[in-house]
Amino acid sequence: MVAAGSVAALLFPEVASAHALVGRKDLPVPAWLFAWGASLVLIISFALLSVAWTTARLQDDDWKPMPQWFSRALLNIGTQVVCGLIGVGLFVLVLYAGFRGIEDPTQNFAIIFVFYTFWLGLVLVSVLFGDVFRAFNPWRAIGRTISGGFRLVAGESAPTPFTYPERLGRWPAVIGVLLFVWLELIAGGGASPTPHKVAVATLIYTGITFICMALVGVEEWIERGEAFNAYFGMFSRLAPFEVREDQVGRRKFLTGAPQWAAIPGAAALVLTSIAVTSFDGAQEGVLSGAIKWTFERSSDIGFSLPDSFRIANSIWLLITLAAVSGLYWLGVAGMHTVRSSPPTKELGRSFAHTLIPIALAYLVAHYFSAFLYQEQAQFTYVLSDPLGHGSDLFGTAGGGINYGIVSSNTVWYVQVAALVIGHVVALTLAHDRALKVYDNVRYASRSQYFMLAVMVGFTCFGLFLLSQANA
Repeated sequence: MVAAGSVAALLFPEVASAHALVGRKDLPVPAWLFAWGASLVLIISFALLSVAWTTARLQDDDWKPMPQWFSRALLNIGTQVVCGLIGVGLFVLVLYAGFRGIEDPTQNFAIIFVFYTFWLGLVLVSVLFGDVFRAFNPWRAIGRTISGGFRLVAGESAPTPFTYPERLGRWPAVIGVLLFVWLELIAGGGASPTPHKVAVATLIYTGITFICMALVGVEEWIERGEAFNAYFGMFSRLAPFEVREDQVGRRKFLTGAPQWAAIPGAAALVLTSIAVTSFDGAQEGVLSGAIKWTFERSSDIGFSLPDSFRIANSIWLLITLAAVSGLYWLGVAGMHTVRSSPPTKELGRSFAHTLIPIALAYLVAHYFSAFLYQEQAQFTYVLSDPLGHGSDLFGTAGGGINYGIVSSNTVWYVQVAALVIGHVVALTLAHDRALKVYDNVRYASRSQYFMLAVMVGFTCFGLFLLSQANA
């Protein structure tokens, strides 16, 4: 037990994650001050919405196609091939760097690209420009190529043995996102995941994806079951652009979100996104003691130290997911008490899209500085020396991370602003949805008392995590 405690003391300062790669720590947010301020902003926003926003305005997206020449320029076969080749090329580079590159995670392309440029950067791109990942998705590109080759040889499309079950919805994507975060935060057993493990995990995921595409069809699996397409596609619903029937179009701000949650598993996906980000932040602060205690108990009953780490963190990851989900469904249960409410399950699905801005806010608040610093590495020394073997392909190998690029106070206020703005947007989406669901302003406003409590809860929880992380 003493040995386990000693090792825990060494392990847990860097439990953190792949994000512990960042070498500069932000100032903690004074939670008592900003929690009150943020809550007040939400309450005032709620009051203004109740008085001034009396008809649903965001339920119809009013999608309008852009000029034909623009769509042809972006969506022609040549552009699709180029995007697919870029995606496959980066996929191959991740595998090559993982298997042949240096094991130091701070110097290897596979780690920084997968956990920062890919996982975080594509969220930003999706929010700004729409479902961009779909065009670069390497699994879709390879699947479509194989399917097209079969059609060329056989003269018909490849048969699919099964139809994708409607009730399965986005649940496979939920599992995929959870496993990805488990790889990032937990699989290393107390250390950052190695490039080799990331490459092996990529191959395993690729094999599973190809099998599923063969069983139900390439586009069917990519659309609903493929974890990253579903994850980035969720954030793309906030974007003003969307492709429909081979045409690029524009829609009004936030009007792409309400239709997203109609598929089973959608609520679970957005709640998982909030929960895994919360857990990553809580590892560094509020949960560190509980995780350490569980680690020591696991070690006491005979598990190895790395396995004890995995068990402890896996348990608390699931507890965090249950807590975040419980808060949301508690708010939904409260809404159900309002007269003329639909069934609870239907209500939960109807309002799930309102959590997307919160998921985005949590990502920005927790990873803003990490992303800013690691992208400097990505486009300097890692770009020129992706394997960490001393090459200088583009003359930038001597570059480094400038931790002074933004001040601690700037990071601090970006974090708080992200949380407050994200929750105000979520509250707006929820109020607008309530007007559609209840078709009565008084009942709609009354139902949102409970969602206001949920939003305040998420805001205060996010600020508390920031105040504890790195404190």
